[in-house]
Amino acid sequence: MSPAKVLTLAESDVADLGSIIAAALAHSPAARTLLAALESEQTVPETAVQDYYARNHDRFLTPEALRRGVTPFDGVAPEDLLRYDQVREGISRELRKAAGRKAFFGWLDQARAGVTYAHGHEHPGDPSHPDHEHRH
Repeated sequence: MSPAKVLTLAESDVADLGSIIAAALAHSPAARTLLAALESEQTVPETAVQDYYARNHDRFLTPEALRRGVTPFDGVAPEDLLRYDQVREGISRELRKAAGRKAFFGWLDQARAGVTYAHGHEHPGDPSHPDHEHRH
């Protein structure tokens, strides 16, 4: 991936990551490059993609089925769902992205495990800090 594409992340992608991870990604091109690399190297088994499709019919209802008020909880006819071959690549991409984020979170947790904050500069959400529930 080119560095230009890695230098920005969509706000919606950062918003659900948590403050420490969002800060790392917002301020560090190296962190964004690592995340992109981890996402691209993930392998998602075909069975995982098929299982996701089977368990999440609500995400794959056709526009026509939605207009008719079809819900995945009342039983869905095959014609009410987008075909697997239409959505397979998107599912695989999302699962690869999720696996890459999980790998990044693990890497970041390991990288900051040995960090000792200077007194008074502890992260407010750090449970090892005696006043970790205070707000700014």
